[in-house]
Amino acid sequence: MTALVEREDRDGVAYLFLNRPDKLNALNVALFSELEAHVDRLATETDTVGAVVVSGRGRCFSAGHDLKDIGAGEKLPRPNFQAHVIAGLAGLPQPVISAVHSHCYTGALELALAGDLILAAEDAKFADTHAKWALTPVWGMSQRLPRRIGKTKAMEMMLTARTVGAEEAAALQLANSVLPSDGFMDHVHAYCQSMLELSWFSLRANKRLVDDTDGMALDAGLAHEIFKSEGRGPDMAERIGGFGKK
Repeated sequence: MTALVEREDRDGVAYLFLNRPDKLNALNVALFSELEAHVDRLATETDTVGAVVVSGRGRCFSAGHDLKDIGAGEKLPRPNFQAHVIAGLAGLPQPVISAVHSHCYTGALELALAGDLILAAEDAKFADTHAKWALTPVWGMSQRLPRRIGKTKAMEMMLTARTVGAEEAAALQLANSVLPSDGFMDHVHAYCQSMLELSWFSLRANKRLVDDTDGMALDAGLAHEIFKSEGRGPDMAERIGGFGKK
């Protein structure tokens, strides 16, 4: 049986590929069940996995929530299942990168927003089309999108359902970088390798600090950083010693 989410590990990066290319990687319950199993496993693999990349096989990242599944009446293993899986992905200790090419619509955008970073191919297209289908978000759109790009622009995307291309997504700070579509995943890998040359300890600790203080008042956040920072990593002495030798 073909996996709906395929994992490939390369040089400390775990790639999770949505694998329903014949359905434009439309998101159904079975796919989310496989994604959850990968997320649970990755949370325990911080010694061997420094970063996690989510992308899609075939022509696009994902066209979004499978509308046929919605119409047929999805049977969820537990309430709010998909929202919990996306939250688990976002909450991984490792940096999470969403690598988006071509379509990334609605539910797919909610999934991509779980990434700490979004890397967009030149042909990437983002949209929230909930209103087109008389739906409202339940996977995080109303919370993660405004926090990433600001309320005004998030409202525009949600109330117009218009498509945002890669360059505009970067201008909105929805995407962190726009990479060439030709050889996109090679460019993503190079981006990740430059990150993983840094201390994996610091990458995880920095992510945790930012996540734990999100929404705090400045004074509370500063106090959290002082008193709950994880401090020096186990590789600090080696790194500083290597700098001295240079």
